[in-house]
Formats: sequence, structure tokens, C-alpha cells
Amino acid sequence: MRRPEFIARQSGCPSGWLGCAIAWIMAFETAAANDAALDYLQLRPDDRVLEIGFGHGRTIARAAQRVPQGVVAGVDHAEAMLHAARRRCAGLIAQGRVHLQCGDSARLPFPVAAFDKVLAVHTLYFWRPPTPHLREIRRVLSAGGTFVLAFRPAGTPGSGKFPSDVYTFYSPEDVRDLLVAAGFGTIETIRHSSELVFTLASVESRSIDNEEVIQ
Repeated sequence: MRRPEFIARQSGCPSGWLGCAIAWIMAFETAAANDAALDYLQLRPDDRVLEIGFGHGRTIARAAQRVPQGVVAGVDHAEAMLHAARRRCAGLIAQGRVHLQCGDSARLPFPVAAFDKVLAVHTLYFWRPPTPHLREIRRVLSAGGTFVLAFRPAGTPGSGKFPSDVYTFYSPEDVRDLLVAAGFGTIETIRHSSELVFTLASVESRSIDNEEVIQ
């Protein structure tokens, strides 16, 4: 069954009671993908981690468990999700181990090389265009840092259920090209299932240029 457009828009930017309800449903639907993304990051105890589109905050809390000497930050453009995630992570926020902000991933409020690991799960579809977001993610990653991007690829039965006015799906080859254009180095594509692909990209070196200066 094709997902109604108003539901799809709430999935992209939840708001109000309906958005919160959808977010809690998504927390269960995407739990396995988020856990796999954390596994692919190969987190170390002192890593600095950023999640783009943290939504319900479940993955933020689980990442914090894996980096007891590190820090976890999150950026989401939905105010409703910021409030929900802050409630879920209140203890970790009070300890200074989690920092959450409402913002646009095309303009991240962090300095160059602020993080060792970045993850984004099921957010790619809403980046129009994706390149500014990917360049920003590369900017805030340290040399040797890893970015894990999880997405439903174009051309699968599942992708046909979502309205194209809201979702834009990409093939794994398209995603590789986008990451190369954004300046990432080694790129690995892992087909986790027929409906889920993980792309791992690294920052091989760090150079200060005009793209890496926050305007």
C-alpha cells in the first residue's frame, strides 16, 4: 500500500501529536537498522559521535552506552523530536555526555573535525539536494573518521510505496558518486538486505579550505 503524502511528510519532519506517534512507530521499525549502523561504526570508548536526524533519541542513548569516555551529539530539524529525545536522554544530558540541537544538517553548528564518527539512518531521502549535507558531514569529521549512511535504495519494492514528492531514493552507485563529489575517501557499500544498504565512507586527510570554514 502506498504511504499517504501527509504521513510521509510527517516521517520527514514530525510535528504535533501525529508526528510524535509516527516517530514512536518508526523507533520500532528502524531499531534494527540503527543498531546495525552503530555496529558498522565500530565505536571506541572515547569516540566523539554525531547522529544526523536523531528522531526519538533511542540511538543516541545506545551510542552513549558504547562510548563511556566519549560524547554523543545529535542534530534534527524537528522541534518535536528534540523535545522527545531530550526527555529520553535527560540523564545523559545532565552528565554532559549527550548534546542535542535542532538544526539543519546542511549547516552543522560544529567546528572542523569535531567528530570521529557520524551516522545518518533513513535521512538521505529528505536532503534536497544531498551534496551540501554530505559536505558538511565531511567537514565535521576528523582525519580517519567514519561516516555510516543507511538508506533504502531506489528500485526496490519498498521504495515504490513512498510518494516521490517527499522521498527521493538513490541507487548505491548514485550514493557513491555523491560521496566522492563531497570529498570522501574510501567508500564501502554493504547490501544489508534487499531493502537496506549501508555505505561506509572515510575522511582520509584533513585540509583547511574554503569549504571547511563555517560562514
